Amino acid sequence: MTTTDLLPAPPRAAARRALLAGSAGNLVEWYEFGVYGCFATVIAANFFTPQAGTGTGAGVQGGAEALVATYASFALAFFFRPVGALLFGRIGDRFGRRPALVLVIGLMTLATTLIGLLPTRADIGAAAPWLLTFLRVLQGLSAGGEFGGAVSLMAEYAPPGRRGLHGAWQSFTVALGLLAGAATAAALATALPAAALYAWGWRIPFLLALPLGAVALWLRTALEEPPAPAPVAAAVTDPAGTTGVREQARAVVLGIGRIMGWSAAGYTLLVVLPSHLQSALGASFRDALLAATLVNLGFAASILPAGLLSDRIGRRPVMLGGALGVAVLAIPLLHVLQSPGASTQARIAAVLTAGALVGLLAGPGPAMLAEMFPRRVRCTGLGLSYALANAVFSGCAGLLITALTARTGNTAVPAHYAAAACALSVPALLTLRGNDHREPLR
Repeated sequence: MTTTDLLPAPPRAAARRALLAGSAGNLVEWYEFGVYGCFATVIAANFFTPQAGTGTGAGVQGGAEALVATYASFALAFFFRPVGALLFGRIGDRFGRRPALVLVIGLMTLATTLIGLLPTRADIGAAAPWLLTFLRVLQGLSAGGEFGGAVSLMAEYAPPGRRGLHGAWQSFTVALGLLAGAATAAALATALPAAALYAWGWRIPFLLALPLGAVALWLRTALEEPPAPAPVAAAVTDPAGTTGVREQARAVVLGIGRIMGWSAAGYTLLVVLPSHLQSALGASFRDALLAATLVNLGFAASILPAGLLSDRIGRRPVMLGGALGVAVLAIPLLHVLQSPGASTQARIAAVLTAGALVGLLAGPGPAMLAEMFPRRVRCTGLGLSYALANAVFSGCAGLLITALTARTGNTAVPAHYAAAACALSVPALLTLRGNDHREPLR
């Protein structure tokens, strides 16, 4: 490929609408994933424990095995994400960003709402966990298509010098979704007795996805497609595609390496943490949800500044700072949470810092991936990189951490996992060029 297919600067009003429509679906998707993570022990009791529906005791009896089964269902959904990235990515690249984004938000909303209506194992027996797993697969397919379409849309509509900030809105709405899920779960845990929460209260957050998804769907149906590339530029792009296929395959592998730390640390600290604090450290359900809320606050607070900073100094220094920060500080921060003598202020500072470090990765990450792929394969390429990284390093996080903690008795497993993944991503991040953020999209 010898030239790039430059896009004309889009009108500001259209850019704002694209930013809103792209962000709305991310919020709904990650709200649901946050709810699932916060209610992992409750879901385990209702769907993966033979004595389901008998209250909090069912969540404790056979707790490790049931929680592992819950996270296995969680992981399976992640392994369908690459399929969704391919399917909806091709739709987005061939037929436009809007139809792909409308389809994924419709599928996600339907599957999430149906989870809230599912009968439990006490009602229909062994069919209950299979139905839950099937709906998780549908969510995995839609989530796989969401990232590629939304990030492509935001990057292509971004004004010059603002791709990092625009892409950061994708991660910011992820944080808002996770925060909304944790806050909703915490509010229900405070307002309802434990028996009511296990019996029916857990359904409420999943059913709330219906009105949220309806708003996102409405925004996306009114969306305009990004401006088309100039005809002359399109004519000189690798018509045979043979070299392009090899180049894009290498780009996908490199993209996975660059975001593996983001994927592992993000899910470990933002989603898996609540159930780990309960099952391994003996924290109460409410205290675990409070920690989840605080870590997501730290995450949300750093994302947009990190994206904006990456527009000024480049993606590499910001993302390297986040990866090295997690690699060095994850274990000490978890030790603060585990220490009986640690003050409340120290624990709050620890979880806020952990979230902020992940935000340094998540802020510039979407724009960095968008800059790796040409427009004609952008949805598919960056979607595959993200989906495969999440399938391997995020989807398995809860399953591996829960199983290894139960087997070894080492309660610091989550910190070791996040630190190792971030350390391994550093060499790939070092391949980023200092001026990538200033180059036009291809």
